[in-house]
Amino acid sequence: MRLVLLGLPGAGKGTQGDRMSEKYGIPHISTGSIIRESIAEGADLGQEADRYISRGELIPDELALQVVHERIARPDCKKGWILDGFPRTVLQARELDRLLAESGLDVQGAFDIRVTQAEAIERIAKRRMCSSCGAVYHLEHYRAKGKGICDTCGGELYRRSDDTVETARRRLAVYMQQTHPVLHYYAQDGRLFSINGVRPIDEVFADVDHFLQMFVGDEDVGEVR
Repeated sequence: MRLVLLGLPGAGKGTQGDRMSEKYGIPHISTGSIIRESIAEGADLGQEADRYISRGELIPDELALQVVHERIARPDCKKGWILDGFPRTVLQARELDRLLAESGLDVQGAFDIRVTQAEAIERIAKRRMCSSCGAVYHLEHYRAKGKGICDTCGGELYRRSDDTVETARRRLAVYMQQTHPVLHYYAQDGRLFSINGVRPIDEVFADVDHFLQMFVGDEDVGEVR
């Protein structure tokens, strides 16, 4: 399967991508995570990207394409991948299709996880990440609530520098202007699947999984914990 996840920042794309990856055994690739790792390592690519991210802006198309191209060429992507955070512009979507077509491939489906802007801002403002394993939590929905530690590994939770209400509003504005048209790009040839994201995680995944059945055989399916 070759899939992309779309939706407002805070829509829950990461959570659904992890579940899709676990069940179907293909990597969930968050371009944001790749870039944040590059920033932490002090790499040139990360430094360049950080100048845009810190202002709540999208990184340039050419830079984003470089990141994605390098990642999907790795051996673990041979059976497919789930892109989260890319494409973010129609140009990126077209270039991704062009790149894949060179190998006789394509993006099979784009999943739009739909939430309201108010819900997205609330989620972002209350989002925390584990400093050890990278797990993401909402302040009100995890087992160790109030202790500031990760349910999975016990690592310390922290708030990303771009997870503020002010930055969230800028990111939403940028999304509506530059990324929302990507939905229409995939819808025009029947590759877009819209999912109501303002529901419990299990219900959202059930709808996602319903559509995934058209892309896979029984031998590709695992279990989701």
